[in-house]
Amino acid sequence: MDIKYINPFINATINVFEDFFKITPVVQKPYIVKNNEDHEWDVSAIIGIAGEARGAVVISFTETLAALLTSKLVNRPVSSINDDVIDTIGEVVNIIAGNAKKGLEEYRLMISLPSIIKGKNHQLAWPVRNLPIVGIPFKTSEGPFNLSVGLENIITV
Repeated sequence: MDIKYINPFINATINVFEDFFKITPVVQKPYIVKNNEDHEWDVSAIIGIAGEARGAVVISFTETLAALLTSKLVNRPVSSINDDVIDTIGEVVNIIAGNAKKGLEEYRLMISLPSIIKGKNHQLAWPVRNLPIVGIPFKTSEGPFNLSVGLENIITV
């Protein structure tokens, strides 16, 4: 896998968490995502990518971390997945994808509006078959989260 195409997503994620939530996430070892693998996530935000490459960016959280991040933004306690949480994680994936796109300027890429999937151990269907999907786990002092990126013709293994 060519890490230079993953770095814009890692850097954008760290910047969003430091700027908006005052939390420094620590990147763990990236891995290739397998279909139907078990996970601990309760909610995921997905943004599609089109243009010279097709794919998607997904960020996944536990309910606890998603609610905590939202609490930091709205300045009041949030304890479960509600409309504010959905808006927060949708905006997080939007900013990450938009900022990472700047690091991939040699490609003409467009990003879609975010979609949200919620539910324990929910399954994600990726828009391109046989697309290598890189999972990038992060840990924070408040709990883990995961970023997954799949880009046709850009990320290869």
